[in-house]
Amino acid sequence: MRGDTADMPALAGIPAPRMPIVFKAACPDCRGRFELAAGALRLAIGASSRTTFYSFTCPECGAAVRKPAGERIVELLTGGGVRTLRLHSTA
Repeated sequence: MRGDTADMPALAGIPAPRMPIVFKAACPDCRGRFELAAGALRLAIGASSRTTFYSFTCPECGAAVRKPAGERIVELLTGGGVRTLRLHSTA
């Protein structure tokens, strides 16, 4: 038996170790490009596509960035552990 565990199956009931999930992002103000951990992003889901967006603070210039989030972006962010806020209509 070899010393590495790369070929060994995961034990039942014990999750396999995961690499941290990072998301590629860009700042429209300083044009910086970087990777952000799930904890650095926030997702707000509204009643329409106009009120569904994600936001983060640019690590390079400090600008508050807000971008629209379509269905695929919402799927990726929620699946990656980004904190989500559901916006409710008062009407």
